[in-house]
Amino acid sequence: MEFKDYYAILGVDRDASQEDIKRAYRKLARKYHPDVSKEADAEQRFKEVGEAYEVLKDPEKRKAYDQLGRGYHQGEDFRPPPGWEPGFDFAGGGFTDAGDFSDFFESIFGGGFRPGGRGGAGARGGGFRAAGQDVVARVEITLEDAFNGTHRQITFPHREVTADGRIKETSQTLNVKIPKGITEGQRVRLSGQGEPGFGGGPQGDLYLEVHFRPHRRFHVEGRDIFLDLPVTPWEAALGAQVSVPTLGGQVGLKIPPGSQSGRKLRLKQRGLPGDPPGDQYVALRIVVPRPETDEQRALYERMAREMPFDPRKDL
Repeated sequence: MEFKDYYAILGVDRDASQEDIKRAYRKLARKYHPDVSKEADAEQRFKEVGEAYEVLKDPEKRKAYDQLGRGYHQGEDFRPPPGWEPGFDFAGGGFTDAGDFSDFFESIFGGGFRPGGRGGAGARGGGFRAAGQDVVARVEITLEDAFNGTHRQITFPHREVTADGRIKETSQTLNVKIPKGITEGQRVRLSGQGEPGFGGGPQGDLYLEVHFRPHRRFHVEGRDIFLDLPVTPWEAALGAQVSVPTLGGQVGLKIPPGSQSGRKLRLKQRGLPGDPPGDQYVALRIVVPRPETDEQRALYERMAREMPFDPRKDL
């Protein structure tokens, strides 16, 4: 169904006071009343104005609308979140002049009282209770932070619902522990740190989505770490024992004789911690030194004579 922007329908800002909302409603209700208006869509506009006022005049309904409608625009496809159960009672004193409410209105507020239940009414006579929305915030860490674990102080936008039903934009700062072995895109859940609930409903949760900063040496896939390791032609040809950087420090690596550029060697359990831990893969990259002296050029010429080799013979 289509989302209805009740603020736009009444022509008021989202932080409008109750008096501003009442004044706008009265003006538009007179303009579009079917008994006086000559506009072709007057009856439909009158219903829309009445529906918008029915929601925004009531602090509880306005809070629910602001929470659920966050991020939506007029005409966009809208679906209530899973587990949402409307719990408002419009019997006796509800708005009636505008006729039937829209499907959008019914999907949020329903038509009657529902006792108890997750997200349902929590008080007799039309009370309302709903859990607060969860919040997702992004946090960036280094690969070393993921390997060792760390603490981060994060500040993120936060919304509070005032007593008169307005949404107040604030910010919230938390000190958060990032566990070691966390992976790219993994979320850390902070229970009860999300948006406030309604009518005594529980507060939502905050989820920190972890992303890694680019590293000058390594790249990561899951828990596995990858490194391109420069080696000399003679180390690759003759074999060698070399020192290799890992997230846990330098370790020794044996290069087998006759290794080619691009060959991958594994350092078992040298990736990110976990159950099981990841590995580190080292890709050899042969670097050929440039001859700087006559003696060095003569050495390359001797190698060309004594070690005839055509790497392109199979092309």
